[in-house]
Amino acid sequence: MNYEIDKLDRQILQLLMQDVTRAYTDIAKELNVSGGTIHVRMKKLTEMGVVTGSQLLINPSAIGFDICAFIGVYLEKGSAYKEAQELMRQIPEIVELHYTTGSYSMFVKLICRDTKHLREVLNEKMQAIPGVSRTETLISLEESISRQISIN
Repeated sequence: MNYEIDKLDRQILQLLMQDVTRAYTDIAKELNVSGGTIHVRMKKLTEMGVVTGSQLLINPSAIGFDICAFIGVYLEKGSAYKEAQELMRQIPEIVELHYTTGSYSMFVKLICRDTKHLREVLNEKMQAIPGVSRTETLISLEESISRQISIN
C-alpha cells in the first residue's frame, strides 16, 4: 500500500534516519515548524506503518563478534519453512532471515564471534533443524554499504 506522505514528512524522516536520537524540537527548528507538528507527523507516520520503530545499532566487532556470514538454506520441501523459521528465530546469532526464490529456500544473515562459533551455530543449531537438507555459507570480508532506502 502506498501512503501519501508529503515533503515535510520526507524531510522529517530523512533527518531522523541520519540520527534517530535527534530531538523533535531541533528538527522543528531546522524545518521552521513547531515541535508539536513534528510530534503529530511522527505519530501519523507510525500509525500508517511507514515508521515501524527505532533501534540502537551496535558495532558487532566492537563487542567481539568478528564474523558476518550469509547462509543459503536448502529445505527438503517448501512446507518445512514455517517450522524452520520458528526454530531459527530461537538462534540469537541470526539477525536476518529471508524466505526467497531461486536456489535457496531461505537466506540467513548471522553474526558470530569467530569461525569456531560459526561452525557451532551451523552444525549444532541450523543443520539440526528438521526440514533443512543442507546449507551454503558465504563469509563477508567487509560491509561496504549499509543504509536505509532513500526517500528523496
